[in-house]
Amino acid sequence: MPTERLYWNDAYLRQFEARVVAVGEYAGKPAVTLDATAFYPEGGGQPADRGTLGGVPIIDVQERAGEIYHVLGDPSEALTPGARVSGEIDWRRRFDYMQQHSGQHILSGGFWRLCQGETVSWHLGEEYTSVDIALPTLSPDQAAEVEHASNEVLWNDLPIEARIYAPDEVAALGLRRGPKVESDIRIVSIGDWDAIGCGGTHVLTAGRVGGIGIRRWETRGNVTRVEFLCGQRALDDYRRKTRALLSIGQMLAAPLDSLEAATSQMLQNHAALRESLEKANNALLAREAGDLLAGSERRFNEHLIVCASLGEREVAEVRALATRIAEAGGIALLGATSLDQSRASLVFTCEKTLPLDLNKVLQQVLPQVGGRGGGQKFSAQGGGPNVAGLRPALDEALAALLAQVG
Repeated sequence: MPTERLYWNDAYLRQFEARVVAVGEYAGKPAVTLDATAFYPEGGGQPADRGTLGGVPIIDVQERAGEIYHVLGDPSEALTPGARVSGEIDWRRRFDYMQQHSGQHILSGGFWRLCQGETVSWHLGEEYTSVDIALPTLSPDQAAEVEHASNEVLWNDLPIEARIYAPDEVAALGLRRGPKVESDIRIVSIGDWDAIGCGGTHVLTAGRVGGIGIRRWETRGNVTRVEFLCGQRALDDYRRKTRALLSIGQMLAAPLDSLEAATSQMLQNHAALRESLEKANNALLAREAGDLLAGSERRFNEHLIVCASLGEREVAEVRALATRIAEAGGIALLGATSLDQSRASLVFTCEKTLPLDLNKVLQQVLPQVGGRGGGQKFSAQGGGPNVAGLRPALDEALAALLAQVG
């Protein structure tokens, strides 16, 4: 027997009484069906309600063949066929979803009216709501216009009504999209702004949506996904962003009206400092490479061999230093430990034309640091967690290199 949907007659009904029709399972979990319910089952893009039934938590609500299954958090001996039970909706969740759902209808109506963009689909989640609009592009000015027009619907507090229509009555309603069912067609209308088939729950008037704010959008192909917030979610988002902007303004010593200019200036200064720092760092690396080469006594023909442990260094810096040594005609066998001393790194580099195989050398010594790595004959890199094995690995690498050159 189909369950009577009390939420269709009164979406603000928070508590109700009903009779248990059957007790069983849904998707392997205990569930009951009732002769009537105020719990909204998942469907049409709107998530299911939560709450309690006879004091037992309801963790999901699903519909199948006209019957609504209330999935229980725990089995209950009190919920038996024929028993009268009291149900209570998690009102905060329900009202939030009603705000988002009604806001979606209003916003979709705005895109239809102002941009001729049809809503392809929509998603209502725990944190945000989105609509996919059949638009290949959406400019900031268009988004602002739709947002403003949608909020005007709220300010005018248009009535939101839901009625069941016969098929022959629907054609005269001017729906922005035809219904998906052929009988007992439930139409939700928002004044003269929007009308569309819908089985979900809605607020009584547009003003109760509380506000509609578009957060962002992205276009893929001919569809634009618009993310937005309504009601309490929009207010929470406003508060969060305002706090963040005020905090940034304090750090930059700039009022909100000048925040963009102050941020732009800070980024320009940062770029200039970064460029200056890179130049200074390059000069230091070049000097360090020269010092290492000058202090080396080992040679392969006229090529000096630098075998050194550099202490705690970033791997990228070790690579840059090895490259400069190779560019100066030297052979680099360099090692370093990470800044937190948890990993040893090895970087071996030389000119491409030299008859050496530094990757072979690396593979031979990697067990000393308990790691892995690889590369080419003229450039190889690797590492492992055994920091104590770094110096022995470098000594073995030097010996293996000298053995290659005879």
